[in-house]
Amino acid sequence: MKISYAPFWKTLKQKGLNQYVLINKMGVRNSLVHKLRHDLDIRLTTLADLCEKLECRIEDIVEVVDDNHS
Repeated sequence: MKISYAPFWKTLKQKGLNQYVLINKMGVRNSLVHKLRHDLDIRLTTLADLCEKLECRIEDIVEVVDDNHS
């Protein structure tokens, strides 16, 4: 099993947002965007902060996928 942030990118697109807005208008760190892009570990509190900023639920940002079928 592995973590995927594919839902995050879909949610971002649905809300008409992009990386520029995240970083420059919403105060999201470049390093966090990098972690999301590469499916790296982030803290649950960071996920909660993203949910608050994007006004969405955690499942709109992250999912657990079977890495044998990805």
